Amino acid sequence: MEKNDCIFCRIVAGEIPSARLYDDSDVIVILDVNPISRGHSLVIPKRHFEYLEMVDADTFGKVAEVARHLSSHMVDTGFCEGTNLFLANHETANQSVFHIHMHVIPRRTNDGINIAKWWKEISHGLEAAEMKELTSKLSIRK
Repeated sequence: MEKNDCIFCRIVAGEIPSARLYDDSDVIVILDVNPISRGHSLVIPKRHFEYLEMVDADTFGKVAEVARHLSSHMVDTGFCEGTNLFLANHETANQSVFHIHMHVIPRRTNDGINIAKWWKEISHGLEAAEMKELTSKLSIRK
């Protein structure tokens, strides 16, 4: 994707209006125009990275730190009782804008968003052999 075609690059450049909650030299935070809950926000690096594996550690660290700070602010001010953080990476994982971004989703008691129910419906236990196989395939080596 060309940067000129990226909606988030255009928002960063000021070509498309947005409701900005935070703006520094590396990251912006905007309200999501299609929120899951009131106050749903997006933490977006200013540099274009299509996928998570393309972003450098410093930039991703900044995205995570700003998301942590926003989440804490939302809870500490009483705006919400908790948050979910979410990042979709690749189309298979439902990434719809191909410029990485972290969702900060405010949560309130009885808000109708039931991630735990969904998780229980699709999760399954692992046998010891499968745990061993997955550990062998997925262990990170430096």
